[in-house]
Amino acid sequence: MRTTVGIVGAGPAGLLLARLLHRAGIDSVVLESRDRAYVEQRQRAGILEQGTVDVLRAAGAGERMDRVGLRHDGIELRFARRRHRVDFPALTGGRSVTVYAQTEVCKDLIALQLADGGPLLFEAEALAVEDAATDHPRVRFRHQGVEDVLECDYVVGCDGFWGVARQAIPAALTRAFERTYPFGWLGILADVPPSHDELVYARHDRGFALLSMRSPSVSRLYLQVPEGTDARTWADEEIWDELERRFESDDDWKLRRGAITQKSVTPMRSYVHEPMRHGRLFLAGDAAHIVPPTGAKGLNLAVGDVVTFARALTHRRETGSTALLDAYSETCLRRVWQAERFSYDMTTLLHRAPDATPFEDRLQLARLERIASSRAAETDLAEAYTGFPFG
Repeated sequence: MRTTVGIVGAGPAGLLLARLLHRAGIDSVVLESRDRAYVEQRQRAGILEQGTVDVLRAAGAGERMDRVGLRHDGIELRFARRRHRVDFPALTGGRSVTVYAQTEVCKDLIALQLADGGPLLFEAEALAVEDAATDHPRVRFRHQGVEDVLECDYVVGCDGFWGVARQAIPAALTRAFERTYPFGWLGILADVPPSHDELVYARHDRGFALLSMRSPSVSRLYLQVPEGTDARTWADEEIWDELERRFESDDDWKLRRGAITQKSVTPMRSYVHEPMRHGRLFLAGDAAHIVPPTGAKGLNLAVGDVVTFARALTHRRETGSTALLDAYSETCLRRVWQAERFSYDMTTLLHRAPDATPFEDRLQLARLERIASSRAAETDLAEAYTGFPFG
């Protein structure tokens, strides 16, 4: 089998890249180790930056997003029983974010790919990326019990942290930057309308809490819990009681309760792999970087990566110049490190460390007071939250 771009992984990054290449007249093949049902059901991030929304629309994948996605023009910061709203359009020249789950993005892109795109092979396990440093890289994979080889001009690894793409970059050429956090998020899905029409980020002496949503009738909420917590040790009513404590405010706001349909714990870590390119192998998304979810950046960073690659390859075809392809890693990493910085800042601003001192507690409150009282500080948060420019 032969193609111009071999894409390993059919998450939102791989699927969007295939769509962008198809619209640019560049052929590709997508290999995905899981079956279609799994890809369309796995729960992941649900906040789309303004730039991600614009890219999906331009790629012809925005119709359902625009119809059922929830546009949000701000977030609420809650601390010391106070509530402060950050108005995104007023601070950013009109930008906003959209609540639209990754599962829905994948469903839309899969339907488009199967309807008019190149081959998308489910249950096709990538075994290795070979000859990455040559002009003819290839992906060895197993599909329907048979091993095969995908010959490519370029390979893009969108196969996540545990995938094979990053392993093809020699260890001697790489640097990894990593931080793990001593807490995680206990997340729940609940059949109850959200208690607020925008996301609420709460800093509390008992720990962080986040109120989010998946739809007008389904709430998504999170609690900071110690690292290694088993979600099964938390009873449903215990979760609601703790959420209520951490969202406390001096007005008459009330938390709505409902049936919890799913609960899980997400670990928190920051990770960056440099470089993001080796020869004709390019890394995108979680294969190259991971952010704690506090800043809502993971999916959006992946979109930035594949937009950068698609533009670079289109430029190569139209001009013969490899300048943008050669600059891929440097271009992406500028945005990645800004997102890492913002995600780290949000995490340390809102989460209480297990060994936090009274001095550190007061510093957190001082930082939040600064955001609430300074348009410059508030603008910095709003600009980062709604998204850094692609490229």
